[in-house]
Amino acid sequence: MEGRLAGVVVVIKILKMKKIIILFSILLTVLNSYSQDNTYKKRVLEGIEIDMISSLYNQKGDSAAVCGGLGTEEIQDATATIVISIPLRDDGVIKFDAGISSYTSASSSNINPFSKKNIATPFNASSGASKEDEWTSYSLTYLHYSNDRNKIVNTKISVADEYDYSSFGFGLGYTSLFNRKNTEVSINSNIYFDEWKLLYPIELRTNKSNDKDDDDDFDINMYTVIGAAYSPEKYFTPLTDRKRNSYSLSFGLSQILSKNLHTSFNLDVVKQKGLLSTPFHRIYFKDVVNSFIEEFQLANDIERLPITRYKTSVGNRMSLYINEYFILKSFYRYYADDWGISSNTISIEAPVKLSSKFTIYPAYRFYNQTASIYFDSYDKHLSTELYYTSDNDLSAYAANQYSLGLSYTDVFSDINIWRIGLKTIDIKYAHYSRNSTFTANILTFGIKLVVE
Repeated sequence: MEGRLAGVVVVIKILKMKKIIILFSILLTVLNSYSQDNTYKKRVLEGIEIDMISSLYNQKGDSAAVCGGLGTEEIQDATATIVISIPLRDDGVIKFDAGISSYTSASSSNINPFSKKNIATPFNASSGASKEDEWTSYSLTYLHYSNDRNKIVNTKISVADEYDYSSFGFGLGYTSLFNRKNTEVSINSNIYFDEWKLLYPIELRTNKSNDKDDDDDFDINMYTVIGAAYSPEKYFTPLTDRKRNSYSLSFGLSQILSKNLHTSFNLDVVKQKGLLSTPFHRIYFKDVVNSFIEEFQLANDIERLPITRYKTSVGNRMSLYINEYFILKSFYRYYADDWGISSNTISIEAPVKLSSKFTIYPAYRFYNQTASIYFDSYDKHLSTELYYTSDNDLSAYAANQYSLGLSYTDVFSDINIWRIGLKTIDIKYAHYSRNSTFTANILTFGIKLVVE
């Protein structure tokens, strides 16, 4: 029920983008009309394409980083995305991508666990201002193809925003095809400039240490502290930097080995600098006597992590065409960073063509990783450490994901209304679980339309 309600909320909120989408559509229509000429050349994109994707997601667990590695991780999230692709003259394509995500989080609501009538506990949601949020993003991409379609240049600009985080980014890429288009090499770079709103756990806030929000009427003197006398200033000092910059460089090589076999390799290198920890993630020290309000343990400090992080990953995809009904796809990626995490991802997908228009695609994905050198579980860190986190996303774990999808493809867009034709419909369900109590489910639905 909560997932369906979240979906309704997203539908309502995405209407807020209506004016932006209408204005952008008018602009693209003008550009599209302007791009017409009398010289014939097969266009890269014959007409306007519209992709609409929505999803419903929920997760559960009992190791919330907001509560120092203990407590509910329950989240319900609904998203909606629209991508409009329009040919710009014969050799160009411009894409506009707009997305909105609306979530309700029992976990993040406990940034202020005392904002409710019931007893404060990490295993229940509070009614604080952080219990729900919206994430919105917009991006604009331009792709230019050479006359022989063997060279592609792309540029991208993007913005994103949510309650406590904002991001601005841009990217540049180049792709070259040769060997009769059997070989493709590419390079892409992206830069993101992000900024946090410094929201700390409610018990650590002072007039000098946080950006104001609706929870700032909290007064610890109105509560009875159980256990040791609470003196957060002994370990906690406010952060001085709220910015995070990310720089990525990606290399790709794709090769058709035979009429039935295709492979591709990718290498990604990422550097991050700035505030790489999350300001509202609590930390508890085992060498400090605990303090509680009701059943909720008060933070000794917040998560602290280095201001730089280097990530590297290398991956391979294989696609084997067995016959007109069956294709086998595989993927492998190895990842490592300088925080001590290394991981392996293996997935396999087996699309089965049921008819000329319907395809089902069952898939399985396995993932495992080692723990960061800065991770320890709830109440295990020492106050003498320089860096510490109890976020289980940085712990050692293994995970499995099973999914099943159904795709409808109408190559000639036989189903159409006015000048809008239906090209594809996709629906997919996936179940994800770790070797812990953490589980998640996601249902996605996508539709592609073409405008003649």
